[in-house]
Amino acid sequence: MKISAAAAAVAAAQNPLSAATAEPDRWVKSVCRFCGTGCGVQLRIQDGRMTALRGDTEHPTTKGLVCAKSLFLPKVVHSPNRLKYPMVRKNGQLVRTSWEEAMTLVASKFADAIKSSGPDSVAYYGSGQAMSEESYLANRLFKGGIGTNNVEGNPRLCMASAVGGYVSTFGKDEPMGSYDDIDHANTFFLIGSNTAECHPVLFDRIMARKQSDRSVKVICVDPRKSPISTIADIYLQPIPGMDLVLMHSMAHVIVRDGHVDPDFVEKNVQFKAMVDDAAQNVTFEEYARFLEDFSPEKAEKLCGVPAAQIEAAAKQFVEGPTTSFWTMGLNQRIRGVWANNLVHNMHLLTGMIGKPGATPFSLTGQPNACGGVRDTGSLCHILPYGRVVAKEEHRAEMEALWGAKPGTIPAKPGLNTIEMFNALGRGEIKAMLILTTNPGQSLPNALPHRKAMKEAPFVVVLDIVPTLTTELADVVLPAAMWAEKSGVFGMSERRYQYHPKVVDAPGEAVSDFDVLLDLARRLEAAGVVPAGYISSKFENTDDVWDEMREASRNTAYDFTGATRERLKAERGLRWPVPTEDHPGTAIRFVKGADPLLDSGPYADDTLKPGETKFYAAPDKKAVVWLRPPKGPAEPADAEYPYVLSTGRVLEHWHTGTMTMEAPELKRAQARAFCEVNPVDAKTLGLRTGDWVRITSRRGECVIRARVVDMPRPGMAFVPMHWADDASLINKVTIDAYDPGSKQPEFKICAVKLAKAEAPEGA
Repeated sequence: MKISAAAAAVAAAQNPLSAATAEPDRWVKSVCRFCGTGCGVQLRIQDGRMTALRGDTEHPTTKGLVCAKSLFLPKVVHSPNRLKYPMVRKNGQLVRTSWEEAMTLVASKFADAIKSSGPDSVAYYGSGQAMSEESYLANRLFKGGIGTNNVEGNPRLCMASAVGGYVSTFGKDEPMGSYDDIDHANTFFLIGSNTAECHPVLFDRIMARKQSDRSVKVICVDPRKSPISTIADIYLQPIPGMDLVLMHSMAHVIVRDGHVDPDFVEKNVQFKAMVDDAAQNVTFEEYARFLEDFSPEKAEKLCGVPAAQIEAAAKQFVEGPTTSFWTMGLNQRIRGVWANNLVHNMHLLTGMIGKPGATPFSLTGQPNACGGVRDTGSLCHILPYGRVVAKEEHRAEMEALWGAKPGTIPAKPGLNTIEMFNALGRGEIKAMLILTTNPGQSLPNALPHRKAMKEAPFVVVLDIVPTLTTELADVVLPAAMWAEKSGVFGMSERRYQYHPKVVDAPGEAVSDFDVLLDLARRLEAAGVVPAGYISSKFENTDDVWDEMREASRNTAYDFTGATRERLKAERGLRWPVPTEDHPGTAIRFVKGADPLLDSGPYADDTLKPGETKFYAAPDKKAVVWLRPPKGPAEPADAEYPYVLSTGRVLEHWHTGTMTMEAPELKRAQARAFCEVNPVDAKTLGLRTGDWVRITSRRGECVIRARVVDMPRPGMAFVPMHWADDASLINKVTIDAYDPGSKQPEFKICAVKLAKAEAPEGA
């Protein structure tokens, strides 16, 4: 296993798994099951088994590249550890049962809770890994059928602040650019994103662009020297949580040196500040005065980045065209929305937006967080395709389409993820369905949330292998995964892609879609969902997709032209795609002059080619926000003097549910590690290989130390993938969350570090 993300991505295109076997029966095009890059893949099917995976060279954006994780998906699909039969808890133990017994129990528990305690006594917790049709169906069932907005999913943990940033700046969610911009950018601003290990195919494309033109530069902003820093022309290492100061200071330099695009700002931008909890318009001059407190010299004292580096980064940003990429490093913060706003600010000030190579672009961690949760409105405060539960008009539109009784969808948002599990712990939620995710490992401040799941009245979990969540459940249902079912994933660049069923699920496992359909029918029979609300309308995912297209009609997401037939024939379509002959949209908000600038149906006909209109924003103008530089919820202090940050490694993904099933990936990164800066290691008496105890106000872990000059002094870094008790780092992390996005601050909490003895069983 190669450690270099670039080498892994290039090697993946050669696919060593395919070279050692005979000519295949057939290759089938599909899409990768891992991150939001949405790599096009081809799957080799022999004798009813998936025997290999390779990159799809005809895919328009990933062009035959896949990462190391993707190569081993066939081994995950055919893992001997797959769940094969339903299980129910009896006398404290999970035991095999029939589907009929399991689903009868599930339906009765949900129906009894709804009848005795009302619709808000039940909840659904879904995933950016479920198919779009599954998330939409669950959302439809719970909000329009049961009548509760207690619908959440793990994208709340990863991308909610990106949503908040897009909506509060531009009026609508999702990037306006696409991966095409990589081939046109001359500056890449990479902030809070370990693209090399988390999105390695995109990192490979960035490197290819850099190698093709020596004038292309990379700015990297990260308190930890991830592999991106090795290609950075300018590397900025701020104090964790102080990058808002850094970005304000870059904006200060942009304004001070006259690099604002006055025509673009005049036509397309407004300035706002929060005053007494209300947004208030301010002038550009007031914004400029606000920035006076963030000169590079002043900022250096606050964020720890030398003034000269701030100057250099700002001057390179305006060289452009500039594409900005970010992910969890900005989003998993108590001011993640504000951090997103400040990236958008720099693009708006300079006019670096809506042009080839010039775009702010949030990268997504899951294959379908965009298309399957954000777009379908499967969070507690939103409805499909840009609608929100707080607006009566939006509720009425969805009730009419769904055939729900008017007034069924509550006007008040449901419980966000952290509050949902808190309510589960208090017994207020009496039945919860958890689908295709592992909150028993992935939630911050995990111990009380694990206790809540274990002691809750009733929890049912659908998954493919045993996890730290299935071990807490009352019912465990075996799920078909990815290539064992057919549906749509929506990737980071707004491209909806179809993946076909190519192999059968093991044992009695069925798709999450079929479980939801079965549950809906049983709840209809129990009288807690109107008769025929689901059962008379859908038989398969094709039926649901047709309704989803209709739900998108005349919205900013309009993909009515993305028929099932087109998705099967083509390698994805980028919405908006409002007609069946529409090619899809590369850049939103812009009047198109060529295919790259094909902006879909919402660019005003009065605009000239290349002109911008932020049609969803107030007054059709995007917002530059004046945001105070608020720090983390729990900064380091005398008692807990170090900052802990969590993240990922190249070989593993999320909680390791899939990647740990591939022996090669497991061996490549077999155990957790804690990176400690050499300065801190000397103080602590630590060497690489020693055990280090990491203690917060919530819990502790004991993990092997790795002394390396990657985290800045005063900071420790631990990947989140390992499930053993000693390495379960989310026992330590904090569940404080952004008041706007409700996304927790995984990236920063205060800890103690101390040399330790090996944990039991190590």
